[in-house]
Amino acid sequence: MKSKRRHWAWAAAPPALALLAATGCDSTSDAGAKPTAAPSSTPPVARVCAKPAAGPAKAPAGAVTVDPAVVGDLAAKTKNSPPNTTFWLRPGKHRLDPDRYAQVIPKEGNRYLGAPGAVLDGRKKNQYAFGGSAPNVTIRHLTVQRFVAPPDEGVVNHDSADGWVIEHATIQDNSGAGLMAGARQRVRASCLRGNGQYGMNAYKAGGRISGLVVEGNEIVGNNTDDWERRREGCGCTGGIKFWAVDGADVRGNWVHDNRGTGLWADTNNNDFRIENNVLEANDGAALIYETSYNAVVRNNMIRQNNWVEGRREADRGDNFPYATVYLSESGGEPRIKARTDKIEIYRNVLENNWSGITLWENADRFCNSPANTSSGDCTLLVRDTDRCARPAIAKPPLYADCRWKTQRVDIHDNRFVLDKSVVKCTDKCDRMAVLANYGTYPDWSPYHGERVAEAITRKQHNRWHDNVYLGPWKFVAQDPSRVLGFGKWQGTPYQQDAGSTFRARAGG
Repeated sequence: MKSKRRHWAWAAAPPALALLAATGCDSTSDAGAKPTAAPSSTPPVARVCAKPAAGPAKAPAGAVTVDPAVVGDLAAKTKNSPPNTTFWLRPGKHRLDPDRYAQVIPKEGNRYLGAPGAVLDGRKKNQYAFGGSAPNVTIRHLTVQRFVAPPDEGVVNHDSADGWVIEHATIQDNSGAGLMAGARQRVRASCLRGNGQYGMNAYKAGGRISGLVVEGNEIVGNNTDDWERRREGCGCTGGIKFWAVDGADVRGNWVHDNRGTGLWADTNNNDFRIENNVLEANDGAALIYETSYNAVVRNNMIRQNNWVEGRREADRGDNFPYATVYLSESGGEPRIKARTDKIEIYRNVLENNWSGITLWENADRFCNSPANTSSGDCTLLVRDTDRCARPAIAKPPLYADCRWKTQRVDIHDNRFVLDKSVVKCTDKCDRMAVLANYGTYPDWSPYHGERVAEAITRKQHNRWHDNVYLGPWKFVAQDPSRVLGFGKWQGTPYQQDAGSTFRARAGG
């Protein structure tokens, strides 16, 4: 699997430009008469790790019973049974043969049901629990633990087969990813806990994943092996990471206390609905949507995220607005079929996170650029990456289509609350931002200078409106040096947050 790198780099503007850009902060006095936004109440928390639903205490009619006392019994009986067989795992600790590749290879339509207390234990010897390409496999009420998948690989559905259903499962304490994903996969009411890299890695080698549903799960404490430290800037961690997923519903999950990002969609994802989740206390951003398209983010409770990563970068002196909801080179694109033609972020509550929402576009990142950290990938509008070269890239349509654009983002009717005494910060934790860097690289790029910064800020239909701000929020426009108060953010030339209210002293 290719490693992707989050790209925060800021290319320094010439001194004259920097002087022109610096505006400082204006007044933080209260503005507006009353709140206009009315977000929904906090979604229920999916506490499935503490209280997993019990499986069947007796074998269903016609099921093959699997004996935990017999090492390798599950794999052997799977091999010797026809497709569409139901297997019932007795209570106890089930083991595979000690060979590291001794995983279960299901057949089409197989169903694996765990009795109360049934555990499939890799004993830190086996790499994978369930693999192979058979579609429509079901795993319910089973704990899968202590497998040692390599980085970027997964323990359950290792080969990203299609149509799998994982329900009421506990997938914990594994290396790599607890779970991979295929098309039409359903992951419901499961506990993805304490895995070494990802809770789930939604990646399919050589293809796209469609129709993914992630609903009512608890996704907690993943990336125990701290891969961003081991491969600095790898962009290879998260509670869940999504790659090239076309159509996903992520709803009703509790995503918390992961080391790094909670939910991260990276590279040519499209048509996401992220709704009714509780995203909290993740070390990094609650949500990153990167080089991707068309999404709805609504009715989520997002609280106390990004305290570790945001504070670390601020302590290093970095003035980039590291965000809790971060859109990087992502936007709405009507030419790509989806249930929406924009990115709409609304009716969410963001409470005491390290900063708010940042819309970012790296002027140097585009198809064929050495600065494209999604190496080898191009936008969904240009299938042949080689077309994105001079002189054609300097003219329509390739000038627009060879880069992922942060455009058509509509942020409205959200509630942003910040109490710096809770976050324990004095500076750089209070920002909302829309910006880009000064384009410099490569030398043949048609995006040099302020072109992209001007476009993302004023020309690509990115809009905040009808929000409520409680606390001492600041706003960043065009580049990191332009830090604005609410009045300048609302005024010419930015004209953001029409209909919004701002009460600087109400956050705490």
